[in-house]
Amino acid sequence: MTITVETFGNVAVLRLNGRLDLASGAELKQKAKDLFAQDRTTLHLNLAGVEFINSSGLGALVSTMKETRLRKGRLTLSNLASYVQEIFEITQLSHIFEIFPTEEEALVSNRAAVID
Repeated sequence: MTITVETFGNVAVLRLNGRLDLASGAELKQKAKDLFAQDRTTLHLNLAGVEFINSSGLGALVSTMKETRLRKGRLTLSNLASYVQEIFEITQLSHIFEIFPTEEEALVSNRAAVID
């Protein structure tokens, strides 16, 4: 998996590409920790390039959400492929995560949250 990071204002956008499993989940959690160390607590994960996700990958997302909340931050997701969206619905994680159709909509939401 490749993870690219780009910042937009106070939001760190992580674009994931490949398989989200045990190994790449550990990489994702480390990237998030690195961002937290830079006082970045508003994260957005663009999952457009995620072609596969398993329970370890879901666990990494939940762990990242937990760490973000502990820091009073916010985690949003976008661009879920239909396969990934279905897994989120089956596991009911779609009720826990803030999921947006597009990265742009998530960024607008994150900017609005800063203003509120």
